[in-house]
Amino acid sequence: MIENWVGFHTLVKREWQRTMKILNQVIWPPIITTVLYVFVFGLALGSRIKSVDGVSYGAFLIPGLIMLQIIDASYGECSSSLFQSRFLGSIGELLVAPLSAFELVSGFLLAGVMRAFFIAFLILSVGAVLTHALPHVWWLAIVVVGLVATLFSALGIVFGLMAEKFDHIAVLTTFVITPLTFVGGVFTSITFLPPLMRFISYVNPIFYMIDALRYCFTLHSDVSIVLSLTVITSLTAAATFLAFQLVASGYKLRL
Repeated sequence: MIENWVGFHTLVKREWQRTMKILNQVIWPPIITTVLYVFVFGLALGSRIKSVDGVSYGAFLIPGLIMLQIIDASYGECSSSLFQSRFLGSIGELLVAPLSAFELVSGFLLAGVMRAFFIAFLILSVGAVLTHALPHVWWLAIVVVGLVATLFSALGIVFGLMAEKFDHIAVLTTFVITPLTFVGGVFTSITFLPPLMRFISYVNPIFYMIDALRYCFTLHSDVSIVLSLTVITSLTAAATFLAFQLVASGYKLRL
């Protein structure tokens, strides 16, 4: 429960201002990446795949690209911010502030989620212009984005605490998130995959995140939307609990 609303609001405001100060790094990379993906894959595969799940290939592509950027934005916000605070010694200012572990973690999580929604809105706007793709089920899209952003913000806190140097933060993105994302159905439906790759997709948690968001756009999913939401919610709860436990125990926070 949040008791110190002033401190909580100050933490969230600080993190949001940090995002705004690196706006060029926040805005242009995801927009340029999205445009390139839409044009490159849209031209390369779109000419051969006229429609997927009843929509154009470009419209099919947008939810996956949104999820790709949401994951990167939320994880990057919390992991880099927390690690830099530890590395520069400014974490001491938070530790002496009258903020509980719950308030600290909630502040970082909210900042990560806000950044993810900001990026999602940008990519959605680009997608709407290029492919005319918009969600049919807005409330569910908001829920999915919120859950996934919370999940990877929590993982950002965990790895921001565990990292001993900047390279360690990139371990999760380089060796886990990026490979799983690219084989998680961003660019093609798993129905196009051979049996072995399809099985790998079913054990890939990011597949369920992409599939759930894509359902909001196309009203079609490769697996049950209930199953996807269950997987996402379970992972989010586990990651958030771990983040709270680490912060509450003072893991690598004490100077």
